[in-house]
Amino acid sequence: MPASVFPADFLWGGALAANQAEGAYLEGGKGLTTVDMIPHGKDRLAVKLGQQKRFELREDEFYPSHVGIDFYHRYKDDIALMAEMGFSVFRTSIAWSRIFPNGDETLPNAEGVAFYRDVFNECKKHGIEPLVTLCHFDVPMHLVREYGSWRSRKMVEFFTHYARTCFEAFDGLVKYWLTFNEINILLHSPFSGAGLVFEPNDNQEQVKYQAAHHELLASALATKIAHEVNPDNQVGCMLAGGNFYPWSCKPEDVWAALEKDRENLFFIDVQARGAYPSYTQRLFREKGITIEMAPGDDEILKNSVDFVSFSYYASRCASADMNEHNSSAANIVKSLKNPHIQASEWGWGIDPLGLRITMNMMYDRYQKPLFLVENGLGAKDEINPQGEINDEYRISYLREHIKAMADAIEDGIPVMGYTSWGCIDLVSASTGEMSKRYGFVYVDRDDQGNGTLARTRKKSFYWYQQVIASNGADLS
Repeated sequence: MPASVFPADFLWGGALAANQAEGAYLEGGKGLTTVDMIPHGKDRLAVKLGQQKRFELREDEFYPSHVGIDFYHRYKDDIALMAEMGFSVFRTSIAWSRIFPNGDETLPNAEGVAFYRDVFNECKKHGIEPLVTLCHFDVPMHLVREYGSWRSRKMVEFFTHYARTCFEAFDGLVKYWLTFNEINILLHSPFSGAGLVFEPNDNQEQVKYQAAHHELLASALATKIAHEVNPDNQVGCMLAGGNFYPWSCKPEDVWAALEKDRENLFFIDVQARGAYPSYTQRLFREKGITIEMAPGDDEILKNSVDFVSFSYYASRCASADMNEHNSSAANIVKSLKNPHIQASEWGWGIDPLGLRITMNMMYDRYQKPLFLVENGLGAKDEINPQGEINDEYRISYLREHIKAMADAIEDGIPVMGYTSWGCIDLVSASTGEMSKRYGFVYVDRDDQGNGTLARTRKKSFYWYQQVIASNGADLS
């Protein structure tokens, strides 16, 4: 076996999110969150985009998050499966409304704190480090109704109180933290990303970037608090990654791609460098945006993160005229179809070299350790007559991306770890489907909510077990 290029302390594992896996949406004192209001079906996208106000549940709709994959009741068995694969890290999130059901209470919900303490203790029992996201696409609905979610600066106070509560309650159990999941998705999917719902006369760009300012302040303050509670805590930001390629070598297309990259990297520029980048002055001027800041905000933002985490599923393409070519509606971040690469069943471009390109760009830009916390292939899985799931297509996808990550390490980039997305099948954030599967473990549940929720190991389960055992040296 060849020697591994991965460091001896490299963290291998997988990732889930509370809102896509836990279920038990009103159990244990939990309050309603934004994701609990997003239905499966024709209205899903309009609700996610903040174009359709959805403040009450409807009896004629199916809400996938309400049951998820029932991780809430099955976490011990699921963590045992992760341990069997050899995980040294498990990325999950805390549902804000399990800790503070309304989001603005003074005292936390003891049942919620106890649940996560049990989850993290279970991880520790198996030698698994939790990597915990504080806000993964779920804002308590009370904060949306009463304050307009991240439109309001009061959210900074609520979030930092929540963050401090978590840092103190789980001190000694969790040392790796992420503040906001895929923070840049706020621009592309405002309700699912940040609980934003638009009114008819809103300057939507103003609303989004003001909300972004509040999230950036909250992230910086949470980072500061984490270090105060325990200097060993490490806090990262989290980007929905993937570089934009110019559609052609026409200078206008190159400029369009650069601007699209900046749009996505804006948040991380602030979180990793501690200040607004210079290019935002022109951006805000052209969009008619005036960010309301308080004295001292610039000082707060200087609390930069310790590492940069990101998801990578696909690269993207941009041109000066995005309508000129065959564009893909496959992802919430708009992109042109790249004719030089293959695509998944859901139209996402499969581009392992794009991962290496993205990692080099980010390390050149930020000079901070990277952590690839989401990467995977959404695909339909079939169970054969022997009860097996031979997901060779997933193994192939992951193999090539792990090779690209190894190449990036050989390029000189410090990489902390790798957590593949949806290590156990879960509800797709984009479509609400169960049939868009990512996991090493199959969950018996369909898009309408039918099934036993039984877990079955896929072929990729045993392949990933071997990858981890060899520290990434054996990808055969």
